[in-house]
This record gives sequence, C-alpha cells and structure tokens, in this order.
Amino acid sequence: MAENEIKKDPSCMDDYDPNSIIPEKALENIFNAIIPNSETESLPVRKALGRVLANDIKSEINVPTGRNSAMDGYAIKSSDLPEHEIKKLNLIGTCLAGKPFRDSVNAGECVRIMTGAIMPEGTDTVVIQEQAIVVGDCIDIGNDTKPGGNVRQAGEDLAIGDLVLEKGMRLTPADIGLLASLGYSEVPVFKNIKVAFFSTGDELRSVGEELEDGAIYDSNRYTLYGMLARLGVEIIDMGVVRDDKELLERAFIEAAGEADVLVTSGGVSVGDADYIKEILEKQGTVDFWKVAMKPGRPLTFGKLDSTYFFGLPGNPVSVMVTFYQFVQPALKKLMGETVYSPIMMKVPCISKLKKRPGRVEYQRGVLEQDENGRMIVRKTGKQGSGILRSMADANCFIVLPLESEGVTPDEMVDVQLFHGII
Repeated sequence: MAENEIKKDPSCMDDYDPNSIIPEKALENIFNAIIPNSETESLPVRKALGRVLANDIKSEINVPTGRNSAMDGYAIKSSDLPEHEIKKLNLIGTCLAGKPFRDSVNAGECVRIMTGAIMPEGTDTVVIQEQAIVVGDCIDIGNDTKPGGNVRQAGEDLAIGDLVLEKGMRLTPADIGLLASLGYSEVPVFKNIKVAFFSTGDELRSVGEELEDGAIYDSNRYTLYGMLARLGVEIIDMGVVRDDKELLERAFIEAAGEADVLVTSGGVSVGDADYIKEILEKQGTVDFWKVAMKPGRPLTFGKLDSTYFFGLPGNPVSVMVTFYQFVQPALKKLMGETVYSPIMMKVPCISKLKKRPGRVEYQRGVLEQDENGRMIVRKTGKQGSGILRSMADANCFIVLPLESEGVTPDEMVDVQLFHGII
C-alpha cells in the first residue's frame, strides 16, 4: 500500500466483501437454527383461515355420500339405451336434491332427476334433458348417452380415509370450505408466534409529527407491520428506540422476555451509533451480520436466549427485500408451515440492467404481457435502496446471481413473483 493511500474496510458500496456470506448460505443457517413451534390449539373452522394446520386431515365420510346425478335430466337403466333407433320410456316420477325417489325403477321406465339428487334404485345412467323429448308421460331418447354417463359415484371426490389436507399447510378459503364439506366444526392449528419489532435512529419521527431539519418519517415500522400482519403473527410494536446503547440494551431485554422473534431496522451497519451487533454479541449470539446481496448487505441474524433476532438495514427497500428473502421464510418455518419458497420463473427482460459480480441483486420489476401476449419483465426505474416507490410500483423481484455482469435487453432472467410472498 502506498504511503498516501488510506487503508479501507469493505463498505456497502463495494460489490465484494470477504466478511459477507452468500444468500443461500444465510438462508441455510437460518433454517438450521429455527425449531418449528409445536404448540397447538383447536379453532372453529371459520377462525382458522390463514392459520397453519397442525395435523393431517382425513375424510371421515364419502364425498359425494352417495351415487348422484351430475346433470339435470332423466335417470334410466343403461340396458334401456337404444343402439340406433329412438326409444320411448315411461316417466314415473321426479327426484330432487335432498328429496330422493323412493321406489324402484324398472325396465322401460325413467325418473326426472336434478343435479346432485341421489340416483333412484335400479338406475345407473342419466340422459341429460337436452337429449330427451318429453311426450306426455313419456320421453323419447336416442343413442347420445353412454352407459353410466352423467353419474357421480359415492366417494368419487373423497373416499373415507383419504388424505384431504396435510399438516403444515396454511389454510385458504378453499380449504375452509373443504373442511366444512366434511363436517368439521373445529380444526387443529399451530399456536400463533409473537414477533416484536422496533426502528432505531435519532432522526426518525412518527407520522403526524413535525419534521425538523435532518429528521425523516419512520416508514419502516409501517412496512414491517404490514408484512407481519399478512403472516397473521401476533405483533408487538415497540416503536422507535433512539441511538442510545443503554436504551437499546433495555429494549432487547424486554423483547426477549415477550417475543419469539425480534426484528429491528437500522443500526446494523458500521457507523459510530450502530450498536445492534455489539449488543447482540453481549446478550446473545451472532450467526452472521453481512450477506452478499444488494440491497441489504448489513443483515444480522442471531439469538437472544430463546428469541430469534433479525437486524435489518435502515433503508426502506433493504428492509423489505431482506424481510421477504429471510425473515418471512424463517417465520413460516417457525409457525409450522412446510412450504415457504416463493414462485420463481424465467422470462425475457426488456430493460438493460447494470450489475457487477460479487453479490446477488434483487432489482424491482414489473412482470406483464407485451402486445404479442408474451410474458416479459422490466425494471421499475431507479433502484436505490432508499427509493420505496420502486417496491410500490413493482410486482416481482428480478434476481441477478452473484456472478452476473448485468443484463442486456431480451436476455432471460430469474423472476420472483410477489404473489405468494407479499
């Protein structure tokens, strides 16, 4: 090193930092450390929406419960289907859903039947109403229907003992309806976890307060609240904690006593007032504190006794990127969920993207159809880590790998859809 050259440590401006771990390794470390919650509770089916199923659900009934008609029409014996000619059958009654026809149907007879109605004894085929002509107390049918046609068999959808829903699923509206169709009034789910969070910084002001010189509104607590609320966790908002070592230590102790997870934003870099890593090392353990990614390199993960800790960067976009890439998958695993990987796809990028090798980049993009119906992606504009609008305008991340040297227009890129993670 020359005499007039300043010795520099790697900074967030550099594309390579030997102290950083790659995102895949960071996620592996997190998953290895997370022990899923095993406490369960039973909830009424309607209140279980969005919760994680604690046991496999098997069907205790057949769905449908009995053979029934799939169409409005006429229930007949398949032996009465003609080969070529028109055949006349006697119409002897009507069968409605919930009001079965109680008598047997003999050769040469038929019953008017509605969708979902139980097939009358002696019948095995339904001729749809559009393929029959009513003539007084009879119908005329042709050879348009196959034997056994338009009939749903008992247990065709679900049979007794069939696995319906698997442990670790997050229950959707369709799942709630499915449980109700099987007669379940309550369902076992994993108990909610508690997540505490706070922002750090003397410059932060809450919405509604007046901004003096150098002050900014704290947007991070609002985005964190929204992201946590989407997951359905129990939220503990600890507000803004000033850049005071004693106050921060006190906040850590308080969170460790109440929450399963603590998430902070700001204070994890290398500034004089960035105390988070130092306090975590004193009160708990640090697994890693830098990740080879952009935005979001200064990311800390560790533990405070039994409380998991995530120290996110202070820039708004970095908070959201690191949350979706690391915190959300970790919380899902902790909640007992078994599927926590986002949907990825490859599409052509119509924008030119600048990048240098050394870290994985999560650029914000818009996935859409072009005039030819082809799925394409474009960047949202300026990609600075403080430009929160780049997230608001986006519907996906464009994920550029460690070794990427940028993207030329129409080059294929990996896209991570917000649907399913946001």
